[in-house]
Amino acid sequence: MLKVRRGVAAVALLAAAAWSLTACGGDADDGADAKVLKLWHYEAETSAMGIAWAEAIKQFEASHPGVEVKFEEKSFEQIRQNASMILNSDEAPDIMEYNKGNATAGLLSKQGLLTDLSAEVSTRGWDKKITGSLQTTAKYDTDGIMGSGKWFGVPNYAEYVMVYYNKDVFAEQGIEIPTTLDQFEAAMDTFVKAGVTPLSVGGAEYPAQQIFYELALSQATRSFVDNFQLYRGKVDFAGPELTFGAERFAQWVDKGYISKDSAGIKAEDMGVAFEQGKFPMVISGSWWYGRFATEIKDFQWGSFLFPGNKLHPGSSGNIWVVPAKSKAKSLAYDFIEITMQPDIQNLLGNSGGVPIAGDASKITDVKNQELITNFTTIASTDGLAFYPDWPAPGYYDELVAGVQNLINGTKTPGEMLDGIAKPYNDNLKDLGK
Repeated sequence: MLKVRRGVAAVALLAAAAWSLTACGGDADDGADAKVLKLWHYEAETSAMGIAWAEAIKQFEASHPGVEVKFEEKSFEQIRQNASMILNSDEAPDIMEYNKGNATAGLLSKQGLLTDLSAEVSTRGWDKKITGSLQTTAKYDTDGIMGSGKWFGVPNYAEYVMVYYNKDVFAEQGIEIPTTLDQFEAAMDTFVKAGVTPLSVGGAEYPAQQIFYELALSQATRSFVDNFQLYRGKVDFAGPELTFGAERFAQWVDKGYISKDSAGIKAEDMGVAFEQGKFPMVISGSWWYGRFATEIKDFQWGSFLFPGNKLHPGSSGNIWVVPAKSKAKSLAYDFIEITMQPDIQNLLGNSGGVPIAGDASKITDVKNQELITNFTTIASTDGLAFYPDWPAPGYYDELVAGVQNLINGTKTPGEMLDGIAKPYNDNLKDLGK
């Protein structure tokens, strides 16, 4: 899934033939003697992951005398849009954070652009720390479908979507934390009557489609998720789950819960608007938690799971991948190993992240304990439903356009669903399913 990051300078892209590459671990020349580790990620400096990985870089350099980590900050959108070209060029990094799912890491693994990490995972015992559904987004089959096959990525944190809220504004309006969808909508009605738009929404990027997915999941079962995400059965885009999601999303726009102006708002601006107290709520991921803890100064805030849902957008976090063209694969594996160590994992947890190999007793902040407890609740009940843009290549852009059409009122819910059904079903045909 994914996320909000600061803009950076453009990357020079070089074309080459991706299909001639082979993705396999244990290369004869694994770069063990390399003196530079070129690392890319798109985590904000004040985010939990940004803080933890900065410390990991320090520890890596201390344990590898004479080796420099050349960290280059990129934006999520920059990497998402250009990954295939970048990794097929001499500009490829040695290790990179990348979005997980069929449409992203799965596609690159199928194209031969990523290194098979299976041997390293087994040797270093990462599979003992990354267990259950957290492995789903790390493994891909020959068709690039997640959930089985070889390890092409290593996550070291988890994430999920929730509702962040301004406690002060809730108290002013006498609103309690809602526990059902009806109560949630009643709370938003109260804000609208007070002349306040309830939700800060970024319709130009991922956030709006995650609201649509939350609404669809309110009517869904695990079987629907497995069919939609893992292709274990046919998906009816005119069925009750997605129809409810699209129709209720459109109703939220009509009722004033979501501003019509939000179609052009990016995720970063959405989050900052919530931080500035301009909106009482924002529905987004745990990747904001550390930033909000650091940057919100003028009001008290909290979070709660999307009311009434048993299924939520979420998964293991974005994954470390080692490009097939990495010149320092051995060093890349060593860096991943450091990010999995207890002190880095606990730092991540105490900075507002969800560690997957940390010690819960070492998480001291009450808010961070709440964050991790809520994730444990989701994970223990098999409630991770992944993200709506994962199933097919290019699906992210289709969903962005689809929810923008709902916000602008340029398509009906049925037309929007027809629009997102076509690329999904076209991908099924390409896979022979």
